[in-house]
Amino acid sequence: MIKIDPRRIWLWLTAHIDSLLLSFMLMLMLIGLIVLYSATGQDLAQTTGQMLNMLVALVAMWAVANISPQNLARAALPVYGLGLLLLVGVALFGDVSHGARRWLNIGIRIQPSEMMKLAVPLMLAWFLDRREKTLNLKDFGIAVLMLVVPVGLIVKQPDLGTSLLISAAGFYVLFLAGLSWRIMLGLVAMGAASTPILWSLLHDYQRQRILTLIDPSQDPLGAGYHIIQSSIALGSGGIFGKGWFNGTQTHLDFLPERTTDFIFAVYAEEFGLAGNLILLALYALLIGRGLVIAAKAPTLFSRLLAGSITLTFFTYAFVNMGMVSGILPVVGVPLPLISYGGTSMVTLLVGFGMLMSIQTHRKLVQS
Repeated sequence: MIKIDPRRIWLWLTAHIDSLLLSFMLMLMLIGLIVLYSATGQDLAQTTGQMLNMLVALVAMWAVANISPQNLARAALPVYGLGLLLLVGVALFGDVSHGARRWLNIGIRIQPSEMMKLAVPLMLAWFLDRREKTLNLKDFGIAVLMLVVPVGLIVKQPDLGTSLLISAAGFYVLFLAGLSWRIMLGLVAMGAASTPILWSLLHDYQRQRILTLIDPSQDPLGAGYHIIQSSIALGSGGIFGKGWFNGTQTHLDFLPERTTDFIFAVYAEEFGLAGNLILLALYALLIGRGLVIAAKAPTLFSRLLAGSITLTFFTYAFVNMGMVSGILPVVGVPLPLISYGGTSMVTLLVGFGMLMSIQTHRKLVQS
C-alpha cells in the first residue's frame, strides 16, 4: 500500500510560492469579493463566478511559478510572435463588439491584447538581456520598435486602456535597462510637440473623454456622468464610510460600471477614507515586495521582467484610482485584484507567477 505523506505534498505545492506576495494578493482578492458582493446587490451567483475566476487564476499562477526563469526566457520569442500573429488576425478577422474589434474566434473567443501585457515585457527583457554586454542606442531603437508594433495594432482596435498599459510595461523595461534620461526627455518633448497630430488621430469618443476630464459638467448626463457620480460616491464616504451595503450611489443605481472600472467608488463610499488607506497600504506592500524581488534578481532578464511586472501593476492601480477620482481620463482600466473579470485576473496572476518563479528559483540556485 502506497503511503501518502501530506507534508511532502504540501512542500511540493508551495516550493515555488512566495508567501509574502501571496498573502498580500489574497487579502486584496478578499476585499474584492466583499466589495463585489455589495456592488452586485448581494448577487451570490456573480460573486461565486468571481471566486471561480480567482481559483483559475491562482492555478495559472502556480503553474507559471514552477517554470524556471531560464525557460521563461526561452518562451519569450515564440509567445511574442504568437501574440503579434493573433493581433494581426484580430485586425483582419476579429469580431466587432460595441464599435471595437478586439476579439478573435479560434474555436474559443480570445482577446490577444491581454496576452501582450506580459508578452511585450517578456520579449524586451529577453532581447536586452542577450545584448547586456554591448547594449547601445541601436539596441534600444530595436526594442522600441518591438514595443510600437503591438501597441499600434491595439490602438487601431481601438483599445486605449490596454495600449497604455502595454506601453507602460515596455517603457519600464527600457527605463530599468538604463535608457538615458536625455533620450527619455527628448521623447517626451517630441510627444508634446506632436500633440496636435496625436489629437487628430484620436477617435471622437477619446477626445470627448479628455474634454470631459477638464470639465465634466459640460455634459452631466452624458460623457461627464461617470466622473460626476464617482466623485460624489468618493466624497460622500467620509472618513469611515457609510457601511457595507449602505452606499447610496451604488444601491440607488447612480454609479455606472460599478462592478468593473468604477468598483473603487463603491469601496470608497462604503468604507471611507480609512478603508482607502488600508487598500493603499496593501497595494504598497505588494508593490514593495515585487520591487524587492526585482532588486535581488540574479540576471538582467529577471530584474527587467520583475521590475516591469511590478511597476505595471502600480500603473493599473494608479490609472484606475485616478480615473475614478477625476484626475485622469476614463480609459477602461480595472482596479487590479478588485474589479470583476476573469481575463484581467488571470493576466495579473500569471505575472505574479513570474515574480514568484524569479524569487524562488533564485533561492534554489544560491543554496
